[in-house]
Amino acid sequence: MTTSTSPSSARAGRTGGLLAVILLGQFMAILDATIVTVAAPAIRADLGSSGAELQLVVAGHTIVYAMLLITGARLGRRFGHRRLFQAGLVLFTVASLACGLAATTAQLIAFRLFQGAGAALLVPQVLSLIQLTLGGAARVRAFSVYSTVLSGAAVAGQILGGVLTSADIAGTGWRPIFLVNVPIGLVLLAAGARLLPADHPDSTTGLDLPGLLTLSPAVLLLVAPLVLGHELGRPGWGWAMLAGSAVLAVAFVATQRRAATPLVPARVLRAPGLALSAASIFSMMAGYAGFLFTMALYLHDGLGLSPLRSSLAFVLSSVGFGTASLNWRRVPARFHHRMVPVGLTLSAAGYLAVAVIVAHLGSPGPLYQVAVVVSGIGMGLAFSPALNAALRHVAPADAANASGIMSTVTQLGQVVGVSGLGTVFLSLSSRSVATAATAATVANVGVAALVLLSAVFAAFLPRR
Repeated sequence: MTTSTSPSSARAGRTGGLLAVILLGQFMAILDATIVTVAAPAIRADLGSSGAELQLVVAGHTIVYAMLLITGARLGRRFGHRRLFQAGLVLFTVASLACGLAATTAQLIAFRLFQGAGAALLVPQVLSLIQLTLGGAARVRAFSVYSTVLSGAAVAGQILGGVLTSADIAGTGWRPIFLVNVPIGLVLLAAGARLLPADHPDSTTGLDLPGLLTLSPAVLLLVAPLVLGHELGRPGWGWAMLAGSAVLAVAFVATQRRAATPLVPARVLRAPGLALSAASIFSMMAGYAGFLFTMALYLHDGLGLSPLRSSLAFVLSSVGFGTASLNWRRVPARFHHRMVPVGLTLSAAGYLAVAVIVAHLGSPGPLYQVAVVVSGIGMGLAFSPALNAALRHVAPADAANASGIMSTVTQLGQVVGVSGLGTVFLSLSSRSVATAATAATVANVGVAALVLLSAVFAAFLPRR
């Protein structure tokens, strides 16, 4: 007896393979932004890094990544999303190998910058490929898995960083946090060559060099002082960079009005729901990233927990986020319109509960775990529908532009949340556990406020 595979089953299998490749690539890129934080003390001890150098090791990836995301999206449209995904993956994998073999801090910093560039080429292609290859319910399901990847990767980075550094495999210390990317990258390259759809590059799409030459440095001048400012004592050059960023942002807007193929077309920004969803996701991700960063500092520095134990305190939050992201479509469709603001309000209540618990109990016991599960579920109910609302009315021809915008908004939200709430925490805390608890309480109130602001934006999203 012979069996045959139906065309629909073959298509489903191929779609599943495509999603696995691009989302694992996304997971790896995000993971690498957080995995280094836990290993920073080991890197410092091994390479003799200064505080400023160590900050660049941790933050260099983020700075370049944020700066080049929209550029990566535009290159994907011009030269092909498959080609740019694979090129970004090659650069990221080679840079990871170089990081793992770096002999000096200067080498490690340089290779981290290349890692960020590889991620910036790779990541925007993920949303573009989802938009262009999937439709209807399949696209919504893909956005749900995408949301789960975003929430899980940040926590997984902290846990994996602690495990690999503590294991000290064959006396290699911190190096496996980078070397682990090499076999994964090679597998993804081989799978991508077989599963990624053929490219249909749009050679008529210009690069908009005036736009690139104003937007990229504007993002750089914004992100660099936000990431490095507190560690370096908020120097004068940081404020000058922020002012320069504002000037370049104005110049960028002026270039877009005159460009034949602008990086950020006005028609994309006018797509129903995109601007409001972008504002909601920016505030949402600022709160989520700020929560992860400040609570990691509190648990590690304030309560003296090991990096691995402190990272485990976030697992249930990520589980709640992921579970809700994967299952929100089970809620009757008539409630979907209000799900985003209601979920975010629930999440804000969870973060307020964390603030109260930290103020009165300190340690992450059962009540804390309940609160973070509630906050994670609320955010999981909101993120995927908000992302779907942002991209639902974008024409296929504008998929790359919209993907670049949403990827950049997500990343900048995280940078602003870590910088802003991290500064609040570090300014209020000291080596006293009581003072650290007060700082964590205030920071979590800030997290709740950001998430509630996100709910306000979401309340005005169009119904369809």
